[in-house]
Amino acid sequence: MTRVSQISRTATVAEKEPAVSTPPTRHSDRSIIGLALAGGGPQGAIHEIGALRALDEALDGLDLNDLDIYVGVSAGAFIAACLANKLSTEQMARAIVKHEPGEHPFVPETFLSPAVGNLVKSGLRVPKLFLEALWLYARHPEDLTLIESLTRLARALPVGIFKNEPVREYLQRIFTIKGRTDDFRELAHRLIVVATDLDSGQPIRFGEPGADHIPISTAVQASTALPGLYPPVLIDDRHYVDGVLIKTLHASVALDEGADLVFCLNPIVPVDTIRAVDLGVMRRGKLIDRGLPSVLSQTFRTLIHSRLYVGLAAYDERYKNADVILLEPRRDDYEVFFSNVFSFSHRRAICEHAYHCTRRYLRTQRRELEPVLARHGITLRSDVLDDEGRSLWDSGRPRKRHIPPVVDRLGGALERLENLVAEL
Repeated sequence: MTRVSQISRTATVAEKEPAVSTPPTRHSDRSIIGLALAGGGPQGAIHEIGALRALDEALDGLDLNDLDIYVGVSAGAFIAACLANKLSTEQMARAIVKHEPGEHPFVPETFLSPAVGNLVKSGLRVPKLFLEALWLYARHPEDLTLIESLTRLARALPVGIFKNEPVREYLQRIFTIKGRTDDFRELAHRLIVVATDLDSGQPIRFGEPGADHIPISTAVQASTALPGLYPPVLIDDRHYVDGVLIKTLHASVALDEGADLVFCLNPIVPVDTIRAVDLGVMRRGKLIDRGLPSVLSQTFRTLIHSRLYVGLAAYDERYKNADVILLEPRRDDYEVFFSNVFSFSHRRAICEHAYHCTRRYLRTQRRELEPVLARHGITLRSDVLDDEGRSLWDSGRPRKRHIPPVVDRLGGALERLENLVAEL
């Protein structure tokens, strides 16, 4: 699940450079440590929470709420912004379990609220566009067929089928309580949220000078605006969309800031279904049988993942004496790919699965990881990693309240019904 690579830090940066940038302050000989998180939608965010929780427990000398620089894109920007705002991995893990006490439960509906208003507005445009198409055909019958003229109706297609305003509202609520902040400039450590300028195709790094006056919640809303799923976000008369269009991880942003060690999490990995039938995950090992969403998802994952490794390979000649630790699922990790995040039990399972996979890799790759981590004052906690019975929910779990038997039975029935609906 983890890839360790030593890379160089010397060559010219090919990306657009900020006008002014103040690197993180180096304290004596302490390493500058960064975290770069990729996207992946609600499922990717849940996976990252589980993996981060495992790192938080197993690495001594590393505080995930006290890193020098955080870089996030898409759903990774959501998680990075929470970490920079001092939300612990323990708090985020509990927020997934909405039936337990928590300040703001993390639910997929935050990301997947249908944009009914946009659909209605798009529908109202159809009559006008239809008349314009007929008029265009009447004026130029020798140049256009009727079918070609009617392609004008494509302008009525909505630019996004889900609302992303709930994402901004959710973050704004949790960043304005308990001493947190929705202002990049008030954070104790650097946070960079990457989005893409729709009209220029250039990256924008919210949080850097000149782009740090934008609220964090709005920047995350822009970074998660994947075209087709979410509408572009208007900020200062410019439209912004998902930063994954430029790069998968944007780990180079942290390295450009002088990071000596960067932890990278990427949940966007293409699935290999060759063994899925033998394991009983699929009836037939063909993604095409699962329809257009699965085909599009696999296409997107393949493109994103191949680009990630091309970028990592290029780092070898661009940076010197820096270490990168990449964590991502295996291609045959069907627990991740074929889960329904709308199911409460599945969300919990995805998070705990990522937690255990990360712990397992830290154990099996201990010999390779230890010297890399030691260079930066970090050690692996053998007592934690070797505790095979350890669970994601063990540490810091709120005391269980007494639940009347009738309520307990009702809860079980509702969860069984929820799973049945998910399977259908």
